Amino acid sequence: MEEKKQESLLNSIQYPDDLRKVPLEQLPQVCQELRHTIIKELADNPGHLGSSLGVVELTVALHYVLDTPEDRIVWDVGHQAYAHKILTGRREKFCTNRKLHGLRPFPSPDESEYDTCTCGHASNSISIALGMAVAAHMEGQKRHVVAVIGDGSMSGGLAFEGINNVSESENDLLVVLNDNNMSIDHSVGGLKEYLHQLHTSKTYNDLRYKAAKQLLKWKILNQERSKILLRFNNSVKSLLNRQQNMFEGMNIRYFGPIDGHNVVQLVQTLRQIIEMRGPKMLHINTVKGKGYLPAELNPLLFHAPGRFCPETGKLIDPSSDGEMPPLYQDVFGETLLELARVNKRIVGVTPAMPSGCGLCIMQAEMPDRCFDVGIAEGHAVTFSAGMAIDGMLPFCNIYSSFAQRAYDNVIHDVAISHLSMVLCLDRAGLVGEDGPTHHGAFDLAALRPIPGLTISSPMDEHELRNLMYTAQLENKGPFVIRYPRGKGEHMDWRNEMEEVPVGKGRLIKNGKDVAVLTLGPLGNTAAQAIAEVEQESGLSIAHYDMRFLRPIDEEILAHVGRQFTRVITLEDGVRNGGLGSAVVEYMADHGYTPRIVRMGLPDHFVEHGTIAELQQLCGIDAQSIKRTILSVMA
Repeated sequence: MEEKKQESLLNSIQYPDDLRKVPLEQLPQVCQELRHTIIKELADNPGHLGSSLGVVELTVALHYVLDTPEDRIVWDVGHQAYAHKILTGRREKFCTNRKLHGLRPFPSPDESEYDTCTCGHASNSISIALGMAVAAHMEGQKRHVVAVIGDGSMSGGLAFEGINNVSESENDLLVVLNDNNMSIDHSVGGLKEYLHQLHTSKTYNDLRYKAAKQLLKWKILNQERSKILLRFNNSVKSLLNRQQNMFEGMNIRYFGPIDGHNVVQLVQTLRQIIEMRGPKMLHINTVKGKGYLPAELNPLLFHAPGRFCPETGKLIDPSSDGEMPPLYQDVFGETLLELARVNKRIVGVTPAMPSGCGLCIMQAEMPDRCFDVGIAEGHAVTFSAGMAIDGMLPFCNIYSSFAQRAYDNVIHDVAISHLSMVLCLDRAGLVGEDGPTHHGAFDLAALRPIPGLTISSPMDEHELRNLMYTAQLENKGPFVIRYPRGKGEHMDWRNEMEEVPVGKGRLIKNGKDVAVLTLGPLGNTAAQAIAEVEQESGLSIAHYDMRFLRPIDEEILAHVGRQFTRVITLEDGVRNGGLGSAVVEYMADHGYTPRIVRMGLPDHFVEHGTIAELQQLCGIDAQSIKRTILSVMA
């Protein structure tokens, strides 16, 4: 009964139209009930907790003031959009969030008309929202468009490109800058410091609002005069504040910072500024994890904490039933530290993911040799290139799907100059519940055509350590190592590292009926399937771990082409362009004609679910491999 009473207001709200019927003074209770719902659901069904708790008041205020979905809200990244989902017709289904065939992990137009665009990567909100605002202006539509972007995402180059263009286009865009000093890890860089120092006078802004409204009413102020007045106004304010506001320097009207957890004030402020002509920025200060003390005290841990006890905040350890192999990211971090202790040229670089990728392990001991460059993947690669030019050996660690945004940098700034640096692609392949925006599906196919790259993928933690050791030896050129999210295969992962011959695979098991060629950790799944098929059918199956996609082991391919009439390739990436395509090309170029079956991710975007569910869905699990082996022998 008590819980029902606590959620009495939220139970009456299915869509924003219902929210707008709630009296303004009751909105704090709506916010409290939203937080209770989010915490209760995520305790059992893990997701992005801290980010969503931090923008509850902003979400309520935006839907309260705007006429959504006719008006547009563009969320940056979208991992803070749980309150948005609950208020837009998805409260009853929220328990299916991130589950196979359930609600999507991030906003998606395919799921709801209230989700204006796909958003899973950072820094794109301003550009998308500006396009919407310009389109509305060109069509003469009175539609409000709001971009919500965090201070962490503002470090991305695309955000700056968008904000620069905002000042040059005819638009009425409102950018809400959610400043919580966090992305996943703490925000870094000069912009973070700038935002903390930025301030404006409430009295000044109140006076300006009234003056501007009166001038418009008297028809003294038109669009062109408004621009001139705005430039003069910004100059006066800079003089009075003794600082230049970066945004107003680009003719974007700036308001704030204000308390992002005062929902009544947010509503009142939004009502004051939403009708103003021209681009505007509202700067709000929020606390990541607001309203849940464990998340406020440890926002990094509670960004996406997994299952936890909502009453105590204690995490429910999935390994509590017994010891589990370490995560690949931890093996990377520990190995990098080992190598860096010996090789003084090694430095670590990551775009805003030191804890996620394991660089924090080296950072704790060698902070002066680790660089978190903020959410700026292209810069991370080119910054690493600059250090490599002058003799350092960067290990640049980027999540595979995020590295897509650094493609030109890899080609232009690294590969052409054949620089010695190591590009570590974490979260390669299927990543599970984060879905299509985060699957590392395209790295193999995208990078394979680039001349001079070494592209590798370890089958297990021992091979990861060996490849990292190999990559840091002299004159290896640009060296890519891609590995998956999650746990590995071994408890005893601290092997004595040894050099791997570049471009050489290895024979895992000999056989004569079928050759199975694998790349990466899926080789372990293949080994299991091969053992079961041989036991059940009496077939003799050869298994090769290719280890390298580029340069590919042509000795193995020539041997397979001569000895086998049936070949299966298996990879945790898109079938088109990766290992399977490389094998087909080699066989065709050299006159070999085996029947080749390529197994990998399909030619469509893969949805969200557990990795086991998605592997089965994509036909790359052990049972699918067994069926494929038997089918090629039929």
